[in-house]
Amino acid sequence: MPSRRDTIADDLRDRIATGRLNPGDRLPSEAHLAAQYMVSTPTLRNALAVLQAEGLVEKVHGKGNFVRRPVRRITYLGGARTPDTPVVDLAPLSVTARTTKVRARGHLAALLKMPTGSPLTEILCLGHEGERPHSLARIYVPCDLAPAACESLPYEAVVTRLMELRPPLAEVREEISVRLPTSEEASTLRISSALAVLAITRQAADTAGRVVEAALLVLPGDRADAVFTTHHMLDERPAEA
Repeated sequence: MPSRRDTIADDLRDRIATGRLNPGDRLPSEAHLAAQYMVSTPTLRNALAVLQAEGLVEKVHGKGNFVRRPVRRITYLGGARTPDTPVVDLAPLSVTARTTKVRARGHLAALLKMPTGSPLTEILCLGHEGERPHSLARIYVPCDLAPAACESLPYEAVVTRLMELRPPLAEVREEISVRLPTSEEASTLRISSALAVLAITRQAADTAGRVVEAALLVLPGDRADAVFTTHHMLDERPAEA
């Protein structure tokens, strides 16, 4: 037998699917909905959390719950490809970049294979669709490959400058997982803490084996796809007689 939480979520989901609630519509207050469904406020909030996790409803602090407008999906291109091929098509988005000097510590030092305390440049990239945060990436490079001049450049110029300074890549290693966002990620991306994210860690090395770039990408699960393509080499040797 469905719980009251699931029954409420099913009803609201049906109202959204049939157009009785449209994208951008504000839902009645939580107190009003709780009274309408004859449940406690915690039970009502649990039902809304289900819809928030599905990306159907979003809670705006101080304003209430709204039916989410459709969001543009972006694709992460993983697997075998040319190392310098962009991994995410951000063309539909506006992207801001903020450059900061940091020190390699813990997981970051291990990822970049650098001694703890080594200087790094962190480039924080936040993609937007309109006013809505859409994607989050932190790119780390050794300071000698990202001079201070990058700090005043827009995102596109930063990427171009980094590619000019970076030696040719020979290997790209990717780790991809699905997890819940940290509180900082949920706040930055303005998503529910119950909405899973696609978390990608990229490690890029040059022909000498030096790790010249590490990137930590966070893509909300309701607007991101991951595609992997493997190219197999065909054996063109002539058949033996």
